[in-house]
Amino acid sequence: MAEFQSNKVKSSSGSTAELQSNKVKSSSGSNSMFFNRSITMHATPAESNPPKVHLLLNNPSLNRAASISKFYNSFDSVKGKVKKLCNIFESSKSSISSSNSTTTPKESAPKFLLRHPKSLGYSSSFSSSFNNSLIRLPGTEDRIVVYLTSLRGVRRTYEDCYAVRMIFKGFRVWVDERDISMDAAYRKELQSVLKEKNVSLPQIFIKGRYVGGADVIKSMFEVGELAKILDGFPRIQSASVCEGCGDVRFVPCGNCSGSRKVFDEDEGLLKRCLECNENGLIRCPECCL
Repeated sequence: MAEFQSNKVKSSSGSTAELQSNKVKSSSGSNSMFFNRSITMHATPAESNPPKVHLLLNNPSLNRAASISKFYNSFDSVKGKVKKLCNIFESSKSSISSSNSTTTPKESAPKFLLRHPKSLGYSSSFSSSFNNSLIRLPGTEDRIVVYLTSLRGVRRTYEDCYAVRMIFKGFRVWVDERDISMDAAYRKELQSVLKEKNVSLPQIFIKGRYVGGADVIKSMFEVGELAKILDGFPRIQSASVCEGCGDVRFVPCGNCSGSRKVFDEDEGLLKRCLECNENGLIRCPECCL
């Protein structure tokens, strides 16, 4: 019995020692497996389960280099198409020029050259149109009449009127300026002569004949035809300014003092002054004959 118990104790102590040693080995093995990164990273084969990083890099939709290369390839293709179109147009132009060069002088197209206005015959056309003008302003055969406005409501209209005034002032000729903004009767007179309701300003009459607007006067002045037409008019002093009106051509009415009303002693009532216009103004008696 003593031997049996001693063997049992030995066997039990041996088994417990073996179990403890196995536990230590297993724990050390598991710890070594946990901290060994090389074993954990290559535990499974790369072919069977590839990492997500390789999938993202191999994805063509997220590859910037591939998209940029495609963009440049498409740009190069468009550039090549444009070059082809340019070559086609250049070849067509060269063929047209060669065909024109082979034609006879009678079939060749006319050449347009930039020349001085005098060489184009503008002076003859202006003089003929001026002499053959059918629109006449009666009672003004001895003067220059310009219908204009002194108001600056429309900038282009005012600039044209001012330019025409300066052109005639440069020739030192007296001009009968009829300002429609000062007297509405001039507007009605111009409409009846031109037979138009909407008339642009300025409008010029020379020797009773209708000339045209600002563009016509500027062209005649540049060509030199206006100087020939104004050759027979008397000259005035260049710096002369009317002392009565200051070149405004209008002064207040002396009969009503610009009020447009006069007192009738016979009837004892106020009546409308018949000597002035709707603004109570009359033509300057010193400069407007």
